[in-house]
Amino acid sequence: MKKTLITAALLAAGLANAQEVVKIGHSAAVTGPVAYFGKDTENGARMAIEALNARGVSVGGKKVRFELVAEDDGGDPKQATSVAQKLVDARVNGVVGHETSGTTIPASKIYHQAGIPQISPSSTSPKYTQQGFNTAFRVVANDIQLGQALGHYAVRNMGAKRVAVIDDRTAYGQGLAVEFAKGLQQQGAQVVAREFTHDKATDFNAILTKIRASKPDLVFFGGMSAVAGPMLRQMKQLGLNVKMMGGDGICSDEIHKLSGGAMADGQVFCAEAGGVDAAGRAGLDKFRADYKKRFGIDVQINAPYAYDAVMTMAEAMTKAGSTAPASYLPVLAKIQHKGVTGPIAFDARGDIRDGTITLYTFKGGRRTVLAVTK
Repeated sequence: MKKTLITAALLAAGLANAQEVVKIGHSAAVTGPVAYFGKDTENGARMAIEALNARGVSVGGKKVRFELVAEDDGGDPKQATSVAQKLVDARVNGVVGHETSGTTIPASKIYHQAGIPQISPSSTSPKYTQQGFNTAFRVVANDIQLGQALGHYAVRNMGAKRVAVIDDRTAYGQGLAVEFAKGLQQQGAQVVAREFTHDKATDFNAILTKIRASKPDLVFFGGMSAVAGPMLRQMKQLGLNVKMMGGDGICSDEIHKLSGGAMADGQVFCAEAGGVDAAGRAGLDKFRADYKKRFGIDVQINAPYAYDAVMTMAEAMTKAGSTAPASYLPVLAKIQHKGVTGPIAFDARGDIRDGTITLYTFKGGRRTVLAVTK
């Protein structure tokens, strides 16, 4: 009898000390032509999980252990919805992702129906947060801010007057191109050609030949570097020696490799949704150094935003005293988190408040900061 009581006491103590596992889902393309972007955000989320577990976090007076449940959506909208359902079925406490707007938007409906908070570290289409889902958030500026900032910069700082606009017909590429054209025309410049491709295209001779005839002084591309790189190579082959501009989809050092060396210094200009001012640079530089030490590679673009997304979610849980999505969701909506990418707070739609934008060009195949703006 005594032995039974001791065993029962030990079992009770063990249960009391058992850590709750908090599952954070992550989804992005970790295979396919933009896998380097997806792996980047997955790594950033993993760093946050490891930092939280090393620190030791208590929620509602109970120790918890965070676990990353990582899935590959292949950058495909249909696959993204399957992955979203898989994460819901796994009873994740929150989701960081997806990577592209084309995958984030359809997946967001599934998370909303399940009441699971979702923070995208990279999706910029305004449609994502215009659906009225109280579970949808993002930690980067949207395409309205990004596209119009690029349009203004093209005219004011680059002297662009005649611009050809191409997009890849994805939710991201098309949305960004539309907003860029608005910003451009607000400044009095002209869109002299409007062409379309797709996100797996490799041959652009037909559209580039049409564009060359319109004599543009700038080509804007709404899409990803996997398409922009080969496009730059064919622009050079056709003698279309003008500058290219795009959003965060082309704002990676990968574009130089993908162009086969055809990209000249100062030829490509891009903007990243996010960035820090001088006061926050030391923290972001430390993150980049820690990332390289952990994974042996450089940050592409969005790893620090994925890191901040996980940390923001975790802070909402601790403040709510609960890891249950329904309990911490209202706290997340009102959160004020100090992240490595700057202050994080959301507006009524779930967009980041006062989102920053960083403008870049490339020298020696590496990104060089031009300006950080809002």
